[in-house]
This record gives sequence, structure tokens and C-alpha cells, in this order.
Amino acid sequence: MNKLPMWIEDKGLTFKCTGCGACCTGAEGFVWLEESDIQRLMDYLKVDRETFLATYCRKVGKKISLIEDPKTYDCVFLKDRKCGLYNARPKQCRVYPFWDEVIKTKASWDEEVAYCEGINYNGGKTFSKEEIQEIRRQV
Repeated sequence: MNKLPMWIEDKGLTFKCTGCGACCTGAEGFVWLEESDIQRLMDYLKVDRETFLATYCRKVGKKISLIEDPKTYDCVFLKDRKCGLYNARPKQCRVYPFWDEVIKTKASWDEEVAYCEGINYNGGKTFSKEEIQEIRRQV
């Protein structure tokens, strides 16, 4: 994974997932799944691969993404504004908000607050650059 931008290096970033569900709705997008995600989700849901892929996924080129509601763009697993499989969620979800496009600049980090109330959350955890790098290595 790329080296963290210089603006983060000394102070880290403050974040706390509030469970608001805002990152799982509101805009069309993709939650890309790796094989390990697929297996973990199949195990969690206690379904076979064929059922999992047919019920919860779409193929985009050579990649697999979770489906979403075509009207609201809610993730297929978002129920009552909460993740229905939080402890088994895909790696892409686990790494948010430490995505390249979010942490690229201080301005992009601060702008993401419009979508995620947990960024710069008063009382949230301040993640050191080492912790952020370890989280990002998961992808």
C-alpha cells in the first residue's frame, strides 16, 4: 500500500464508527469482494457460493461487487441504517475511511465529514500512521 500522505504522518487521524450507515448508502458505488470476503460472508450467512453470488452480488467486468438498492443505493446488507453483517463485512468496508481518495489531502479528509460523522469525531480514537498503514494493508 502506498505511503501515507505527509499531512497525516505526525498527528494521525481521528475516527470512530458511529454505526450511522451513511457510508453504505446515498450514492451508486461498488463494494468489491475478494475471495476471502466471499468465503467469510458465505460462512456468516450460512449459504453456499451459488446462493451467495446469485442473491447478494453482481459481476462487473472480472470483479464481483455487492448489489445495492437501485433507488436508494443502500447496500444489500443495510437494514434500518445498520450493517447487517458488521463483524463479517468486506475488507473494503473495514478499511473505510482510510481509502486513498479520502486521505489524499487534509481537505479531502475534512470533506468526507459530509458523508461520515465519525471522521474527526470528538472522543474518537486517534489512529497513528502505523495503525492506519496496518489497516490499509488489509486491502
